[in-house]
Amino acid sequence: MRGYRCSELTGKVIGCAMTVHSALGNGFQEVTYQRALEVEMADEGLSFTREHEMPIYYKGRQIGSRRVDFLVDSVVSVELKAIARLEDVHLARAINYLEAYDLEVGLLINFGARSLEFKRVTNRKFIQRNQINHSSDYPCPVSGSRMSMTVSIWSSPRPIRSGRRSILRV
Repeated sequence: MRGYRCSELTGKVIGCAMTVHSALGNGFQEVTYQRALEVEMADEGLSFTREHEMPIYYKGRQIGSRRVDFLVDSVVSVELKAIARLEDVHLARAINYLEAYDLEVGLLINFGARSLEFKRVTNRKFIQRNQINHSSDYPCPVSGSRMSMTVSIWSSPRPIRSGRRSILRV
């Protein structure tokens, strides 16, 4: 995860999820994992909101809203699942949410499998918009760590490309 935008923050969230999965295993409903992850992230000192209502935009206009499971430090959305296995539709939905929320980075975490599954997703549209206004080397608004935008998206491990979207596998 090193070198990605807000990788330190997403790494902490993934670490919290691993702790929860190690303690509870699989088999519970999503809300149980959500409550446990809330406790774990609070214990780690992360700033977040649970069931955060996010506006959905289309062509710059708000057309509705949806609740994200967690919004961490106002920059990373976290979507939780408790299903046997993640499928492409879940990844596509996570990317769609990032685009609709106008956020750059998100996590999709599945507690339902025998081993914890997690995917880091990015909103390429967000990056493309900001390439016009920002230099290619800029800090994460939370950690302040600096990184190159080209490294964050083009040198990613195992990218899956689907139309205009890119899913980054961790």
